[in-house]
Amino acid sequence: MTAEVYRLRNVEQSYGARTVLRIDALDVQRGSIVGFVGPNGSGKSTLLRLLTFMEKPSSGDLFFEGLPAAQVSEAVRRRVSLLLQDPYLLKRTVFDNVAYGLKVRNDRADLSKRVGEALNWVGLSLDDFGRRPWYALSGGEAQRVALASRLILRPEVLALDEPTSSVDAASAALIREAAVRARNQWGTTLLIASHDWAWLEDVADGVAHLVEGRLAGVGITNVIPGPWEREGAEVCVMRLSDGQSIRVAPPPHSGALAVLDPRAVRIERRRPESAFGENFLEARLISLQFQRKSLEVVAGLDLAGFSLKACLPAAENDDSAFRPGRTVWIAFAPQAVRWV
Repeated sequence: MTAEVYRLRNVEQSYGARTVLRIDALDVQRGSIVGFVGPNGSGKSTLLRLLTFMEKPSSGDLFFEGLPAAQVSEAVRRRVSLLLQDPYLLKRTVFDNVAYGLKVRNDRADLSKRVGEALNWVGLSLDDFGRRPWYALSGGEAQRVALASRLILRPEVLALDEPTSSVDAASAALIREAAVRARNQWGTTLLIASHDWAWLEDVADGVAHLVEGRLAGVGITNVIPGPWEREGAEVCVMRLSDGQSIRVAPPPHSGALAVLDPRAVRIERRRPESAFGENFLEARLISLQFQRKSLEVVAGLDLAGFSLKACLPAAENDDSAFRPGRTVWIAFAPQAVRWV
């Protein structure tokens, strides 16, 4: 069995004349936790539907465990499960909802025990909730019941589409804990689309940033929105609302996205006397967030109305000048901007 559970090459998904997803290359390793972040409409949910066989790609190659998706049997597809942001529950009791998947598969051994265990994973007891009807659940309880109905099947791949976006804080914590426990205890591969960047950064093996249906990068990523204007044959310029401008090399084709690695961005306390060959811009420091995995500080910056991030070694933040609300100067080379 291959260590690579998914392999995507030149995958596109279109609805009519509108292309909503374009993934040049993406590999997912077995037992990994992969996060997908991006604004609404960036293609996260579409990608999860493709990876869980809810939809077929319009074009390109999608492999699951080394097989083309079209050749994956129904039995294999059952090992993959998707939890939607707004889950659908059967108009039955909690017990029947959680047990449904096993009953369909005619797997009824120790049914009550297994339902109880699945409910316990999400912080619900069989005695208190087993006979409760679907309509008597809060939003957070309904989401946890839906997750329990997936966990009872012990899926090889569990995809979660914004699992904590519309639930209370206690339910969100239990959902996060149960999902990660499935990976740690069973080796389940987790695919998580979420706006909860702090959680993904903490638990995920990699976080893919989607913008306009394209994979902009893995990890914290800056997408510079444009619009861009040509300034001669070798320079493109984005003019900011405050009169500043960003200069980069021209894109290889129209429609390309400008991506800037946050680690290529320096923060200075004052404007230099000269900044030949670099973009040097005034910005406002909005936030500082320590990343435990990388031992870095992520600085959130406001640059004439759009957000930018810089990743700094934690030691570099030991300066009273670098505090939210302060005006700072940022620098990056034109070559640090790549086009995707």
